[in-house]
Amino acid sequence: MTRLLPLPPESTPELKSHFDFFLGTLGFTPNSVLTMQRKPKLVQAFAQLNAAVMDPAGEVELGFRRLIGHVASKAAGCVYCQAHTLLGASNFGVSEEKLAAVWNFETSPLFTAAERVALEFALAAASQPNAVTDEIFARLRGHWSEVQIVEILGVVAMFGFLNRWNDSMATPLEAPALAVAQRASAERGFSAGKHGR
Repeated sequence: MTRLLPLPPESTPELKSHFDFFLGTLGFTPNSVLTMQRKPKLVQAFAQLNAAVMDPAGEVELGFRRLIGHVASKAAGCVYCQAHTLLGASNFGVSEEKLAAVWNFETSPLFTAAERVALEFALAAASQPNAVTDEIFARLRGHWSEVQIVEILGVVAMFGFLNRWNDSMATPLEAPALAVAQRASAERGFSAGKHGR
């Protein structure tokens, strides 16, 4: 059961451009942001961070950035963000097969060696305590440039904020994100848990 209800977007009209930003990536304004609007500066700061982390001009492919966020969110245990990242990855062209295989990334032929080490790094970076080792980082550098590594860790760090926000608020999960997550994890099952309506 949600702890603070999302407010309607019209509650804070000056945030409309920030709310609309998410229409292009998710197709709706997320309930997390609609809850944040109680503190408009927080929405503004988050939207700016999100725009930087998910910048289309970045070097790491946009769909794969969402898979990085998914793995980080899985490590943190945030079901809301796991569903959102699968939806975002799907919206940016990641196949249903690859979405379903994300938790077999170490052995799945759908993932390249570069993608595997990036996801391993994301999992280690999102773990508590942090599990990034010099060995993982050296392998990451073998496949990704310094700019790309900053982009990858930027995704992990942003989802660290979102994971804590959404799990603490028990943010209600929107139907489109839930549907994609249920399809992607049909074999393992997916439950919205406390994020259910």
